[in-house]
Amino acid sequence: MTIKQTQKTLTLFISAASLIAVLLAGALGGEEAIPKAPPGLDAAAARVMEAFEVPGLGLAIVKDGRVVAAKGYGVLKLGTNKPVDSRTLFGIASNTKVFTATALGLLVEEGKIAWDAPVIDYLPWFQMWDPYVTRELTVRDLLVHRSGLGLGAGDLLWWPPSTYDRKEIVRRLRFIKPATSFRSAYAYDNVLYLVAGEVIEAVSGKTWEEFVAQRILKKVGMTTSQVRYSAASNNGNVAGTHAKVEGVLQPVKPMESDNTNPAGGINSNAEDMARWMLVLLNRGRLPNGSALFSEKTARELTTLVTPMPISVPEPELADLMPNFHGYALGLHLHDYRGKKIITHTGGLPGYLSKVTLVPELNLGVAVLTNQESGEAFSSLTWQIVDHYLGAPKKDWVDAYLKVKARQEARTEESLKKASAARDETSKPSLPLEKYAGTYSDAWYGDIEISMEGGTLILRFKKTPSLIGALGHWQYDTFIVRWRDRELRADAYITFSLNPDGTIDQARMKAVSPETDFSFDFHDLLLRPVRKPTNP
Repeated sequence: MTIKQTQKTLTLFISAASLIAVLLAGALGGEEAIPKAPPGLDAAAARVMEAFEVPGLGLAIVKDGRVVAAKGYGVLKLGTNKPVDSRTLFGIASNTKVFTATALGLLVEEGKIAWDAPVIDYLPWFQMWDPYVTRELTVRDLLVHRSGLGLGAGDLLWWPPSTYDRKEIVRRLRFIKPATSFRSAYAYDNVLYLVAGEVIEAVSGKTWEEFVAQRILKKVGMTTSQVRYSAASNNGNVAGTHAKVEGVLQPVKPMESDNTNPAGGINSNAEDMARWMLVLLNRGRLPNGSALFSEKTARELTTLVTPMPISVPEPELADLMPNFHGYALGLHLHDYRGKKIITHTGGLPGYLSKVTLVPELNLGVAVLTNQESGEAFSSLTWQIVDHYLGAPKKDWVDAYLKVKARQEARTEESLKKASAARDETSKPSLPLEKYAGTYSDAWYGDIEISMEGGTLILRFKKTPSLIGALGHWQYDTFIVRWRDRELRADAYITFSLNPDGTIDQARMKAVSPETDFSFDFHDLLLRPVRKPTNP
């Protein structure tokens, strides 16, 4: 089934999805009048999906303590006609982070930890590169991206799925050099959320998965949500994962490793995300009037800690220019049309999501997709928010289509410039077999380069899917083309020589500027493993 065929089937699912949303709203919100959904909502969702080639989408809207919409659109997987509904699970990725922050908040309320206590009070074995940072890094610092680590630093320890377990990933942080001084700059990371998960286990006696499932999901009523990446591989009402691979939209493998669940492992759906947003907007209060977390914890979660750089948006998105932008505890904060926005996005192979809260309007919007299009969740979100703000009508789909086309053109131009600058007449300094051997990076570990059938083959020893052939680019630079084309992360590898002609080191860098930042090849310093000489 093609995307266009999928759109034709949407009308078959909309009436049923709408009925489910009304019934859910009544169950969650009582018998009082329910705020109305934006007019033409179903058509707007269908247009977004067609414009950005999204097979399936989950949508939740809550307003004034009521569920306005909790529904699904499209299909679970290309080539099938199984519909997405209000209970279809999607990986919410980094929208998991606020659940981890909430779990820590519950432990603070119990007096078991303190936000500003050093992590080593609870994990004595924990270390960062700088001993000062090791001593001073607090529980709060784990959540706010100001540790000094660079963007996505250490992500290669878990993505693509590695054989390192959670504790070993945390142990290896001590070998990652900082990119900036402590607490001086914002740089998004995932690995410190793993440390947060270890803190939760150390002080509660429960794994992150057990704690979040029992203390948060169960109490909120998120009965169908799951706390593991691997749930995306289950049969049943789970959205399939899709992405464009070499220009063609196709199903891709989901993230299946559970070693970084605290950073992004939850799978959820429109119904459950509606319940979660109601709790967040109600400052921790559950529908029965009891508190999941206190007002004090609510303030902690939503108070800006780390300022973030403000960049000028593309002309078509000028309305999104903020006056302030920062990170709280597992949540982004910025303003939009004079209102405070609390939000986060999430991204995994084949899944993207966005949760947006507007406290002054008592409004929440969650968009879950089974395709990697940020333009899709953004254009639908802002259209909905604009409706409740009473803002002038804007064609967000058209705006994002233009921005997307411009970004794709820039990427193509960048690749063309690199190709034009290449010296195709150059040769490697050494015979190919001289580049073969074991190389080691202090924080990642070993990679192996071997000669196989006259071709150099590179393997990351702890990451089974990172296997690729080295093709000569120029001089002592090669391009690694990964056998798994779904990775979309081909990389340069450049060898530097010693005066005697032996290899001193190798560095890597992504070929395309569109490569996901979690492929932090550029942080690797690969040195040949020297064999001991005989005395």
